[in-house]
Amino acid sequence: MILVAAFVLSCFCCNAQDEKLPVLWSELTGPDFAKAVEKSGGVCIIPMGVLEKHGPHLPLATDCIVADYIAKMAAEMEYAIVFPTFYVGQINEAKHQPGTVAYSTELCLKMLEETCAEVARNGCKKIILFSQHGGNNALVNLFCQSQLNSERDYIVYETLFGSKPEVKAQIEKMLKTDGGEHAGEEETSEVMAARPDLVKLERAATQSGEALNRLPLQKMRPSIFWYANYPNHFAGEPSAANTELGEYVILEDAKFLAEKINRVKRDSVGLQLQNEFFEKAKHPKDTEQ
Repeated sequence: MILVAAFVLSCFCCNAQDEKLPVLWSELTGPDFAKAVEKSGGVCIIPMGVLEKHGPHLPLATDCIVADYIAKMAAEMEYAIVFPTFYVGQINEAKHQPGTVAYSTELCLKMLEETCAEVARNGCKKIILFSQHGGNNALVNLFCQSQLNSERDYIVYETLFGSKPEVKAQIEKMLKTDGGEHAGEEETSEVMAARPDLVKLERAATQSGEALNRLPLQKMRPSIFWYANYPNHFAGEPSAANTELGEYVILEDAKFLAEKINRVKRDSVGLQLQNEFFEKAKHPKDTEQ
């Protein structure tokens, strides 16, 4: 935590001449919000997670906690407005586990649509969806493609969790296990860095995170594939989790997200092309063949 705090403090010091505005949408006053839109270049991040079991040792909101933590850190490096964490995600595969909140796909898409529309109505015309939940990948991808259904004056950018190749290589060196797909060593380490008070590592050994491989289908994946492998909704071995690894992953992912924020700020082509597309879509027969 000391390393992370020191890095963020240095970012603030480097921009001492800038007005210190909160990055969190929820913490801005009305007058300051207008300033924040201007300062951010109209960029807003929506951190996304879900409420689901993360083994017997991590909190249900693990994905939300990590997504929010990284988004705030990135926005402090490269100023952007951070929307309250969006927990209306896809998690049907964990409905058999206590504490899971699984909304219908229709509602998830509708909530995303109206949330983005409201964010844009308030002046943030460049919206970054930043999800830390693997089950949201397909949902977010479908949502972004559906943005071309109708005209709009804003653009949505999809960015899912993941580190740079060189960072992944370093993580591999630091791991004592394979990292785990869900609540394993890597994810547990991240929560230890972000919210150590919520980690119950001593409980991890009470359940198994080993893959059962009850459906050995090659090049095929039925809807029940995750439950077939991990009925405990726990994939990995977290006993070697540590704060050092978690701080490294979070800091590097925040730096990576900050770079993406900067690129989105400088993007003057995306919305232009989107508007061009909508105009041409009105008269497809006129499109040159």
